[in-house]
Order: sequence, then C-alpha cells, then structure tokens
Amino acid sequence: MIVRLRVARILEELGQRLNPTVRSATAAQRRIRRALRPRNPAQTIAAGFLFAMFAGTMLLMLPVATPGEESATFLEAWFTATSALCVTGLIVVDTPTYWSGFGEGVITALIQLGGFGVMSFSALLGVFILGKLNLRTRVTAAAESKNSDFGDIRTLLLGIVKVSVLVEAAAAVVLFLRFWLGYGETVQEAAWNGIFHSISAFNNAGFSLYSDSLMRYVDDWVVSLTIAGAVIIGGLGFPVLIELRKRFRRPHHWSMHTKIVLWGTAILLTAGTVFFTVVEWTNRAVFGDLDPADRLLAGFFHSVMTRTAGFNSIDVAELHPVSWLVTDILMFIGGGPAGTAGGLKITTFAVLFFILWAEIRGDGAVNIFNKRLSRSVHRQAIAVVLLSLAAIMCSTVFLMLITDFGQERILFEVVSAYATVGLSTGITADLPAAGQVVIILLMFIGRLGPVILASSLAVRSRRTQFEYPKERPLIG
Repeated sequence: MIVRLRVARILEELGQRLNPTVRSATAAQRRIRRALRPRNPAQTIAAGFLFAMFAGTMLLMLPVATPGEESATFLEAWFTATSALCVTGLIVVDTPTYWSGFGEGVITALIQLGGFGVMSFSALLGVFILGKLNLRTRVTAAAESKNSDFGDIRTLLLGIVKVSVLVEAAAAVVLFLRFWLGYGETVQEAAWNGIFHSISAFNNAGFSLYSDSLMRYVDDWVVSLTIAGAVIIGGLGFPVLIELRKRFRRPHHWSMHTKIVLWGTAILLTAGTVFFTVVEWTNRAVFGDLDPADRLLAGFFHSVMTRTAGFNSIDVAELHPVSWLVTDILMFIGGGPAGTAGGLKITTFAVLFFILWAEIRGDGAVNIFNKRLSRSVHRQAIAVVLLSLAAIMCSTVFLMLITDFGQERILFEVVSAYATVGLSTGITADLPAAGQVVIILLMFIGRLGPVILASSLAVRSRRTQFEYPKERPLIG
C-alpha cells in the first residue's frame, strides 16, 4: 500500500512538472496551425508577382541579356519585365534589336508565367513534385484562377496546361510554316519567331520580334488570322475553354458566365470591326493602298487587339481621335475573366448593363439568361469599375502635369497600361522616368487589381449582426 502511494505521488509530481511543457507544446501547435492556415490569397498572389518581377528585372540587367557591351539600365529592365509579366506589351526599347537571344528568352518565360499565373504555376509545380496540394495552396491558386472548388483545383490547372500547350503549339506550327515558306526566313528564325509570337498572342502580351510589330503582315491573312485566333482563344478565359471542351454540343447547359463571355466577345469584335473599318476607310495613313478585303482584315485585327493583345498591323498613331476613344473603351472592357486577357472583363460590364436594364424595367431582381444574379456581384462590379476609373483619372492628370503630350495620347497610354493591352500612340519611350514608373505601377495594378479586389471581397465578406434603418437620398 505504501509503495502504491509513493508511486502515485511520484506520478503526480511528474505530471505537474510536465504540464507546463505540455501546455507549451499545445500552444506551439496552435501557433503552427494558425501560421499554416490560409491567409488572404491576395497577399500571396501580389508577393508572388513581385518576386517574379524582381527576378526578371535582375535577369534582364545581366550583360548576356543585351547583344552589346552595355547592360540594360534598371528602369529599362524593370519596365520590360513588368510589361512581360503583366502580359501588356508596352516597351521603352526595341525588342528585336535591344535584347539578345537570352533576353528574348527571359521575356518569353515572363510572358508565359504571367499569362498562366504565378501562383497557379506554383501550385502546378506542387502537383508534379509533391503529387498533392495543401489547403493554402489550393485557396491561393483558386483565387487567381477564379475557381470556387478548392478540391478540384488540380484538375483545373492540368486542364489549363493542356489548353495552353495545344493552342500555342498549333499557332506556332502555322506561323513557322508561313515565315519559312512564305517569307524565306531560315528554319531557325522561322521556328523561334513562330514560338515567340504564338506564346505572346495566346497570352495576350503583344510583344513582337519585329520592330514594326506586325505592320508588315497587314495584308497577310494567314499570319493575321492565326495571331488573332490565338488572342481570342486566350482572351475567352480558361473556365470558358474548359466548359466548351466538355459541353461544346450542349449550349443549353452552358453556365451564365460562359454565355456572357461568348456573346460579349462576339458583339464587341463585330462592333469594333465595323467601326474601325468604316471610320478609317479613307485614311491613307492607316490603310494606305490596301484593297477592300485587306482593309476589312486590318479593321478586324485592330478590333481583336484592343481586347488586350497589343499587336498592331496599322499605325495606331495615325488613327482618328474618335478611333482612339473607341479603342480606349474596348481596352477598358477587356476580355474574359480567369484567362490571359486584361481589362475590367466582359462579365463586369455585362453585370452593370443588366443592372441598368433591370432598373429601367423596374424589376426587383437582375436576371441574366433565366438565372438570377447574386446581389454580392452587383457590389463587386461597381467597386471594380469605380476604383479603376479613379486610378486611370489620377494617372492621366499626373502625366499631363509632367509631360507636354495631349490628353488624348496620355489617356490612351494610361488605359492601355491599366488594361494590360500594350497598344501605344508611340509616346511610351519618350515619357520621363517618373512617367514610366507610373506606367509600370498601372500595369502591375491593372494585372492584379481586379484579382486582388475580388478575392479580398470574397474573403472579407461576412454577415452583419444588425442593420441600420433605411433612408434614400435623392438621385439625379
């Protein structure tokens, strides 16, 4: 009995001594779990893009990135790396003459990385290396790729890779054969030009290895339609492409998102083609001596490029001011979400249009394709548009204060940068250093702004425990 009591006392004393250690270990485990718990994915996405931008800038500053003895300046490398990573296409130096093969390779890698998505690419590496994804990675990749099913993110990423490789490879083969057989380029030159331009086109980047972009191919239907086709496909967005692959023959089963993007794309492309072709028909500085069919091709190509691609087969600086304004509008709208296109996206403006239509009709709810629109989407669309307009207006005013360029050209440059389009009236390289920094910030914000804002609103959304009494101010 005495032995049992002594043993019990010893165990009790041991337990008292171990108890603080156990509590400390439990607290440490809780801290680790909190650290591993998914945070706001917007912060992770922004950090990933900043790191990739820094790495690209450093690589482009290496002597091997330029053919001459002098290396690129920090601002030149930073601007180019940002433009490539944000799939914009604005340049301050001539791409084919200023950068070496290594520099062009870095630009190509940044374009591919930016179009696919930094965090989506990181998640894909996790799939191949580890064979699985943790919750934090799934949340972050889902936020960047606009996917609400965290568990199915692996299938989505693999589907994105398949679509990207298929479209880019098909466009590269067509362009290679055309450059090689049609224009007498060597096999090596034709192959590299085909690969580079197919990647740049599908990712809506607009970088070209020709000093005049694609103006030399203004009347080449093969090159123009191949580039335009890759741009359109990339601009639809991966969710639309994946759904079309699964339900192409069952359009009645398409989601509201897919229907909005497809209808919006068709309407904007048609309207843009008709407008630019008609307005610029007699402008010899734009169309020159092109025959009617080639003028229609050039008008269609420019309409496609305003959807955030950035290639140009006509001299944008010679367009009528009204064409600049319409180009601004189309660039601001952009393409489909969760793809390689920029802008505020077709769905955002479609939501605003149907909200307006419902108000005009006096409807109590906003209905699109026989589906009721969630009210939270109303607020997100309005927030994105208003904040984007504020960024564009402030940047335009600032550039007007520090430069002598007119409002039309500055506004065009600002919208092109924010919408990550890449079209320019030719003033990018002539902007002062402060102006180029503003353009860099606009490209970065324009590429990540809608993603970060949407994901932040989704993460921060919460139910309120009370409501204030209603009151209506006078409108109009």
